[in-house]
Amino acid sequence: MSQAPASPSPKAKPEGLAAYITVTAAYWAFMLTDGALRMLVLLHFHTIGFSPVQLAYLFLLYEVMGVVTNLSAGWLAARFGLTSTLYAGLGLQIVALVALSQLDPNWSLAASVVFVMVVQGLSGVAKDLAKMSAKSAVKLLAPEGEGGLFKWVAILTGSKNAVKGVGFLLGAVLLAVWGFQTSVWVMAAVLAVILIGVALFMPSGLPQGKKSAKFSQVFSKDQNVNRLSLARMFLFGARDVWFVVGIPIYFYAVLSDGSEEGNRAAFFIIGTFMAVWIILYGFVQGLAPKLLKAATSTTPEIVHKAVVWVGVLTLIPLALAAAVWADLPGLTPIVVAGLLIFGFVFAVNSSVHSYLILAFTTGERVTMDVGFYYMSNAAGRLLGTLLSGVSYQLGGLPLCLFTAAAMAALSTLAANRLRG
Repeated sequence: MSQAPASPSPKAKPEGLAAYITVTAAYWAFMLTDGALRMLVLLHFHTIGFSPVQLAYLFLLYEVMGVVTNLSAGWLAARFGLTSTLYAGLGLQIVALVALSQLDPNWSLAASVVFVMVVQGLSGVAKDLAKMSAKSAVKLLAPEGEGGLFKWVAILTGSKNAVKGVGFLLGAVLLAVWGFQTSVWVMAAVLAVILIGVALFMPSGLPQGKKSAKFSQVFSKDQNVNRLSLARMFLFGARDVWFVVGIPIYFYAVLSDGSEEGNRAAFFIIGTFMAVWIILYGFVQGLAPKLLKAATSTTPEIVHKAVVWVGVLTLIPLALAAAVWADLPGLTPIVVAGLLIFGFVFAVNSSVHSYLILAFTTGERVTMDVGFYYMSNAAGRLLGTLLSGVSYQLGGLPLCLFTAAAMAALSTLAANRLRG
């Protein structure tokens, strides 16, 4: 699908801009709680003795439900409207937070794992309903011309990840200051207030559902959509294989001395690193249109850049795996610096993918194709989450990083088959 640089066009209509701002604000609120909840769960259960594989189990149903939800969310939005799926996502996250507050420390290990897995699965449904709604809205509301679509999707995606990064830090701080149960109650209350506000002030501008929408239409016949979805799956697997379990547990082992004060200090440092990584990742995503000169680039040119950038990404975890395996002097600063570089390159890749899925789809199929694409995204996170716990348990951080390099290489192969 080749397209020449579009000619300048009028700015977005005020009602479209208002709808975009409202959707973005709702998405920000959701991702703040999503990031905080992940850190709360990870650090809380690590401190009470969960192994890396058990920690990975806690997030597996979250990712499984992401796959299922994204497969059906596009149809639900086409059938019932984008505002309905956005409200459903926010509402389900509130239910998940309230449910998690009922976790009883006297339960057995098996009961605790199953309960948290189920609640995290509900949160996974909520996250992907909200994500699909927000991303699809961009295609429908963004102004045409001069890279308008790339710019608006980069702003939404970049700001969302910056907010999620703040959520990682918030989760670590809340756990250290208020403990687990109080923290989830506070987040549930704040999100409920935001949902009420969004429902009261949501302007017109988003399409209503169509009863004629069929579930079978979810599966795309466009080879570019399918190949991009495959590249996306391996891209996010390459991140989560070290991000979900490996790095937090590695840093905890390096930073904590086992005392209560040492644990708190480790929480703050780990939360800060995860927050800074995500915030910088989001910041770079916002800059991606300028870095890639999107306003003057054709779709085939951006496809070529997607292949080049994911190829570069493959080399970074490979080099880091070698450094950790060799136990180089000053290893922790090397790992931190390498992961920040990974984040920069990963952010550009992610932003390019987010643009391309909207460039490849049409207004009539946008919720379907975006839902299918994010189903692949969730499948990558699921694969990465599982491999993160298994890789760390079997081979520590070096194996996590080597597995990340292998998955980035598979993403490169898939991206190389895209046609502009």
